[in-house]
Amino acid sequence: MGLTTGFEKIVREGEPLAMHTWFQLGGPAQYFAEPRNVDELIALTKRCREQDVPVRVLGHGSNLLVRDEGVSGMVMSLVSPEFREIRVEGCSITAGGGARLGRVVTTAVHEGLAGLEMLVAIPGTIGGAMHGNAGTHGGDIGQWTAQATCVTYSGEVVEHGREDLDFSYRQSSLDDLAIISAKLQLEEDDPRELARRLQKQWIVRKASQPMGHQCAGCVFRNPRGMSAGELIEEAGLKGTRIGGALVSNRHANFIIAEPECTSNDVLRLIDLIRSQVNERLGVQLELELEIW
Repeated sequence: MGLTTGFEKIVREGEPLAMHTWFQLGGPAQYFAEPRNVDELIALTKRCREQDVPVRVLGHGSNLLVRDEGVSGMVMSLVSPEFREIRVEGCSITAGGGARLGRVVTTAVHEGLAGLEMLVAIPGTIGGAMHGNAGTHGGDIGQWTAQATCVTYSGEVVEHGREDLDFSYRQSSLDDLAIISAKLQLEEDDPRELARRLQKQWIVRKASQPMGHQCAGCVFRNPRGMSAGELIEEAGLKGTRIGGALVSNRHANFIIAEPECTSNDVLRLIDLIRSQVNERLGVQLELELEIW
């Protein structure tokens, strides 16, 4: 039986991944799938395991750089309505792993539920946000997470309660193949006050990031007690360019991909930034960006 037999309606070969990432760079996926429901996700995951085909799940692509040569194996995207559903029950929100984080945040604010408003303007999906414990100085998504339902690499569904989960700075213990839903336990608050806080946070974040029309990505984790962007700026690297890759003049922890840019340009610029910050300031920067 072929890998795609029975999955012809949801699997494509040679799908360009650039269109699925914020950098808009990189080569194709050998196989690309958009399962319509959990059953298809599980069945295709098991087929890939049977045939020793590696599997990855692509979120919103905001924290991902795909290499120019592309990705072998299967790349899955959870964009169907079943994976993007958002439900509110009392002080809790249950969201599909493919739901946009921004939509979950605005839903919470509209319902008078506090806790997530500091995450406004952080791109990505709920699944990606939980996997990388998305957050700001004001807090992170992990502190509000009550439960996560996942699909493992062997195609089994597992539920993780709060007691099973470990969240730390920009990482979590959620290392299964896919987060298909998450339950967030929030706190009641005045919707008008929440809206004001959300708007203020939005203005602050947007003012310090690259323009919305630019293809860009945040690259490094903040070292403990320090800002990666400030370190890069202190090392004199704002505006540094390799090929079509450019260190943002608005926020030095962002790399902008200009029209002629390649993924290799970004990788070379990342190496240059790391070596220069280490050489000049004695700090070893760690990647926040995921590279395929």
